[in-house]
Amino acid sequence: MKTIDNVEIENKISENLKREIELCGKPKSVIADELGISRPTLSQYLSGRVLPSLPTFAKLCKIIDCSADEILGL
Repeated sequence: MKTIDNVEIENKISENLKREIELCGKPKSVIADELGISRPTLSQYLSGRVLPSLPTFAKLCKIIDCSADEILGL
């Protein structure tokens, strides 16, 4: 069950992820292809409905050349 704190954290992560993807300059379709996921799945990550698994998150950070700390807000 999601608590209010968890929802706030997930929202912040998705906001940071959106920002970093925009800053990297790669089209979302290219990022999704490089991750091996569908574009709708990437959209779910960006909306905060779903968070990526840790391996996918690590690969995503490499693809967009961003530290995990930036996305996690650390």
